[in-house]
Amino acid sequence: MQTEKMIELVHNALEDMKAKEVVDLDVRERSSITDYMIVASGTSKRHVAAVAEEVIVKAKEAGVMPLGSEGQSSSDWVLVDLGDVVVHVMMPDARSFYDLERLWGVDADA
Repeated sequence: MQTEKMIELVHNALEDMKAKEVVDLDVRERSSITDYMIVASGTSKRHVAAVAEEVIVKAKEAGVMPLGSEGQSSSDWVLVDLGDVVVHVMMPDARSFYDLERLWGVDADA
């Protein structure tokens, strides 16, 4: 699946699950691991887990097997690795603490 289509799929899943403060980070010039990171917040640990699970389900329905996911057990921060796109769904406190937007030094495009 093309990266643009994957980003659209992720955005649709995040929107369907009412994720908050969705931000795309283009890290192509800064990382060899992925091209884009999509960061979103959940309103509770249960919401974070459900949002991440929806991203996984939608990717599988589109024929894309996630390379991995981490964090479902605590659900403060769940990462879903889709290859060219890595999705971070975080509780607001974790998102504020780790501040991925600043860490990756990019201008965030919402």
